[in-house]
Amino acid sequence: MNLTAGTLQSLRVRREVSPYGWFLGFGPEDGPEVLLPYGEAAGNRPEVGDEIDAFLFHDDKERITATLREPLIRLGELARLKVADFHPSFGFFLEMGIGRQLLLPVKSFPVERKNSWPQTGDELFVVMKHDKEGRMLARLAKIDDFAPLVFRAPSSWINEWQEGWVTDVFRDGVFALVDGGVIGFGALGYINESAMIHPLRVGQKFRARVTQVREDGRVSLSVKATKEVGRLEDADRILAFLKERPGGAMPYSDQTNAEDIQRRFQLSKSAFKRALGKLMKDGLIEQKGNWTHLKSADGLTEDENKD
Repeated sequence: MNLTAGTLQSLRVRREVSPYGWFLGFGPEDGPEVLLPYGEAAGNRPEVGDEIDAFLFHDDKERITATLREPLIRLGELARLKVADFHPSFGFFLEMGIGRQLLLPVKSFPVERKNSWPQTGDELFVVMKHDKEGRMLARLAKIDDFAPLVFRAPSSWINEWQEGWVTDVFRDGVFALVDGGVIGFGALGYINESAMIHPLRVGQKFRARVTQVREDGRVSLSVKATKEVGRLEDADRILAFLKERPGGAMPYSDQTNAEDIQRRFQLSKSAFKRALGKLMKDGLIEQKGNWTHLKSADGLTEDENKD
């Protein structure tokens, strides 16, 4: 048997050496030993001869060390860990529950899509592995890693809003794990770029509407409301924007290019036009050239009332 970082081992307390801690090993007095420092006893005080379960890791001096703290992940396991810190030369440091952090190398993410990189506080699904020196290291979880854990989404989820986390980002959309709650680990999902209001990043938590439950049990998602609900919400947002504008006017109309609309309102041009159409039908606005004007109760624009 080997003293392997990232594993939980059943070890015998061989001796206590002050001021360091307890030396542990596999059974007899000969063979490899590992130190359980006093500070890693987590409030326990084992006795010589006890059999205890200890988690093994490398300390700051690269020495294999034991702890009685409970890790959030072990070697070969998949877990969702929070991003605690980031170093541009090394990568993302993830909380793993033992007062030490697990490194996810920066090379795990494409340099050309830095806007999709995680931020501090985001939660990443990772698998623990070893580097070439046998030290603990994280890698992003893949579809095959999720397969034995996820469940088939129920058809009752259609049009329901669910919470989830982005697991991977592609050019035309993102893969996600939809939270299973009391049902289980979760279900796999996909959000197409057209179903986003703004770009999502790996590890980001979101709420999305289930638009389809596929035959394989995975779901298609949208962070947008249904068109009717979305049209009402978008119209309210545009109306509030106009009311804050000088003269109740804005240099945006259904002739404005899609990029400018997306940048200002985080809406697609079609959604923007639907919202404007509702406001015009309700008699609340009118368009003059490339400008949209807020109407008052008498049907005149604010500029016309000033005249």
